[in-house]
Amino acid sequence: MVSVGSKALASRRHRSSISVEDCSMGEDKSTYKSARRKNGMSRKAERGGHGGFDRNDTRQNAFGMIDGGSLNAEKKFSKMKSTSTPQTSFIRKQVDPETTKYFTEISNLFESDTVDFEERSVICGNALAEAEGKEFELATDYILSHTMQSLLEGCNVGDLCNFLHGCAKQFPSIAMDRSGSHVAETAIKSLAMHLQDKDAYPLVEDTLTVICKEIVSNPLDVMCNCYGSHVLRSLLHLCKGVSLESSEFHSRKSSKVLAERLNIKAPRPNGDSGFHIGFPESLKLLVFGLLKGARKDVRILQVDQFGSLVIQTILKSLVGQDDELSHIIPILLGCSEKDSVEGNYIQISVVRDVINLMKETAFSHLMEVILEVAPENIFNELFTIVFKNSLLELSSHPCGNFAVQALISNIKYKHQMELLWSEIGTKVGDLLDMGRSGVVASLIAASQRLQTHEQKCCEALVRAVCSTDESPGCIIPRILYVDRYFSCGDKAKWDFPSGVKIHVMGSLILQTVFRYRSELIQLFITSITSMESDHLLEVAKDSSGARVIEAFLNSDAPAKLKRRLVMKLRGHFGELAMQSSSSFTVEKCYNSSNLSLREAIVSELAALQSDLSKTKQGPHLLRKLDVEGYASRPDQWRSKQASRESAYKEFHDTFGSGRSKSLKTEFLADSSKHTSRPKDVKTIMQEIGHHPTSDIPFLSMSGFKGKSEKGKQGGKTYSRPSTDNNIFDGRKKSSKRKRNNDQSENAEAGKRKRKV
Repeated sequence: MVSVGSKALASRRHRSSISVEDCSMGEDKSTYKSARRKNGMSRKAERGGHGGFDRNDTRQNAFGMIDGGSLNAEKKFSKMKSTSTPQTSFIRKQVDPETTKYFTEISNLFESDTVDFEERSVICGNALAEAEGKEFELATDYILSHTMQSLLEGCNVGDLCNFLHGCAKQFPSIAMDRSGSHVAETAIKSLAMHLQDKDAYPLVEDTLTVICKEIVSNPLDVMCNCYGSHVLRSLLHLCKGVSLESSEFHSRKSSKVLAERLNIKAPRPNGDSGFHIGFPESLKLLVFGLLKGARKDVRILQVDQFGSLVIQTILKSLVGQDDELSHIIPILLGCSEKDSVEGNYIQISVVRDVINLMKETAFSHLMEVILEVAPENIFNELFTIVFKNSLLELSSHPCGNFAVQALISNIKYKHQMELLWSEIGTKVGDLLDMGRSGVVASLIAASQRLQTHEQKCCEALVRAVCSTDESPGCIIPRILYVDRYFSCGDKAKWDFPSGVKIHVMGSLILQTVFRYRSELIQLFITSITSMESDHLLEVAKDSSGARVIEAFLNSDAPAKLKRRLVMKLRGHFGELAMQSSSSFTVEKCYNSSNLSLREAIVSELAALQSDLSKTKQGPHLLRKLDVEGYASRPDQWRSKQASRESAYKEFHDTFGSGRSKSLKTEFLADSSKHTSRPKDVKTIMQEIGHHPTSDIPFLSMSGFKGKSEKGKQGGKTYSRPSTDNNIFDGRKKSSKRKRNNDQSENAEAGKRKRKV
């Protein structure tokens, strides 16, 4: 093994000079495939994601915008880029045969897996020393670059830093090469790994400073290169102290972003992704060096996909630094520093340009991040100066609608929701018809989060999918398959599409709707409980549909209506439990059932106990429902469950509010019988509108009058006052019952007679 290291030193002394081959650094973007796609550098064009981008025609998509033609925009980009300081060009030299043979031998040695850890580190150090003066050629060679990656992963921190010092001047060119970019990223990841040793910190910091200085001397080329952009973002996260493997580094999946925006999943704390204290000085040098270049080339970075990604990473690294963000964001929007006025950051003159830019993929991505990190004063100006009076225009656009979603998800006050509603609230049906269900979902989530316009949202959603003379049973299926329903030519003939995957956005909309108070969503409750058994089973088997059923079972709908839905799945709980996507639904059904239904569920699972124990989710479900206990001692299991149910009922009778009991009275009580058919939407609207237990005329045209008192709170978010009042009413009724139980029972009987 040592002979390989000796050969390295000997060959370095006797190796002849190598000839220059006239070939340029490769930047074929069309070959930049799966490694970069996994990191979220593209978006789909129309629906269900963050937009679209043609990877094989970067210039056409990134710059075909304001001028009305991609060719003029591309020429403009080329002209702007040519005015910047030219990057020092490196001519790639051909690696001589002897060097190629040497590194090939090392590669074969590592592949044989006969080298222990200590020997591997020595061999890697000797080989990197042999690479001195030829770092660029070796790193950018399609074959030998893989060997260089192995060497950088296996060497000690001293040899790694020596290698990076040796190629610091060529580092930007290595980062922009198809093969070299992987070598550069491997080096950055190896630096991060060595930080587990605190003694390595000063050496790594010195190396990072040298590399950052070389990059910021002319950053535009690296920022706008498909390979260099990714390397640069890795470097930014290393300096920031963020794990390169965390979701904060890689562009997060759209489903996770949506879950956070729709209040379904709590955002991940920023501190979870840190693995060291970072390099503040190196980060400052890199960030402000890049921003200095961005200041003069902002028009390029606004429309370049890869440059936009770097700027997004920079903005995220500055979260909490409001002064810096207040200075940077207006520049990124194209505002002039000379014309800026204290307290007014965004100039009217750039508004139309910004609106047009949001219709481009790269800038719409950038605007999403700007809205997420912007200080409150900047956000308010964006809302009132840029987005106001253009919300419908942007919401209708394939790319612009994502910026609107980000805007809606970050509003904090009810008066902002009022402005949103005035422009797009009455266009819910049109937005769904255009495939902009993400905007509708964001609007409903904001309504639920701020506790305002809930009734109006429900009204608009029902009107969009169902006419007043139709049965409410069609509401849930049409929203679940919202894309297929609105793409249907003859909507009157639309029917439940068996065997088709449920639309994710439709599922998210309904999950949010079922978090509303039950008196606001009675039509939705009627719809889901009146679905045919086979359709409901198909929904439960779909991962997105199962989440909707779980949301309904978690809602404050009456318990007997929940049991009505559970009854329709009877005979299929074993089948559902075997699927990972619906096993949790079985648990929810069990929790929502009475004793007899619970026994029916457990008996179905007991028949598949052996098969369930072999699945990933099965052991938890078997343990949670005590299936084994039921199978071995059914009488004892029933006694235990009855005891639990009795204790729960006693607790509910003692501490439960009178409101929860009133919800279980007339509201759809008759429709719980299996023989009844749901009435049409208009009839139910009229009945609910005159319901004695509710002050809210559900789906009335006058709007949600019950919110008028909250609207006077200065626009701030407050909890619903009705909650406390209901609790108080419940306690009051409870005390009355203690004083005169017979009188209270007679009053309740009189109420029920009046309702009938």
